[in-house]
Amino acid sequence: MRHEQVLQLIREQGFMSIGTLSERFNVTPQTVRRDINILSRQGLLQRHHGGAGPVLSTENVDYLDRRIMCLQEKREIAQLVAEQVPARSSLFINIGTTTEEVAKALFKHERLRVITNNLNVAQIMSKNSSFEVIVSGGLVRHKDCGIVGEATIDFIRQFKVDYGIIGISSIDMDGTLLDFDYREVRAARAIMENSRKVFLVTDHTKFGRNAMVRLGSIEEVDALFTDKRPPEELVEIMRRSGVALHVAE
Repeated sequence: MRHEQVLQLIREQGFMSIGTLSERFNVTPQTVRRDINILSRQGLLQRHHGGAGPVLSTENVDYLDRRIMCLQEKREIAQLVAEQVPARSSLFINIGTTTEEVAKALFKHERLRVITNNLNVAQIMSKNSSFEVIVSGGLVRHKDCGIVGEATIDFIRQFKVDYGIIGISSIDMDGTLLDFDYREVRAARAIMENSRKVFLVTDHTKFGRNAMVRLGSIEEVDALFTDKRPPEELVEIMRRSGVALHVAE
């Protein structure tokens, strides 16, 4: 509970010193430092000398760190998604650590046709001999084995699939979907435009987080899969737009 209050305060006020936070929450400076370290490792705030501020909107957390952040929550989200995808479906699965967990959760399905710009997803799913896995062309990013670029977008646009499963780095409180790499966003946009249903998968730490590249709006997806109920302003936007909410609680 205190962590959420610290985050909310920093989002509203900007940089906060350790001393100010200590007085505000009536805890020791050592406790505040521990809180800041935990939230910083999760990519939820930016640690500074003497305090903390909002996370930068231009940099994502390192891929290796993201793989282990909220891992159990991502697995639970992935299981929810797997329950909504029937056998013999066609899918897009894009770049992201949550979508990689979805790939694992789908592994026992039968006869899926999967198109992906994520080499990690391709490696996971290609081990099921009943799947047909198609990998896009493009530039492979060293940091996470995601594939991006004009060739990726052109490739994606050749298909029309049953389900587009996409991850995201941030959902703003007005419903805007945001990410850090414009090339990744363009590929995700092509996936949304060429899927009959779009499933957005994200853990609760992405609600209200900073990122600078606009993908679209939550109103454009068919369902959101997450691990905690979103803030009420987001829930209301989804309700008005008919976006289904699946919470792994």
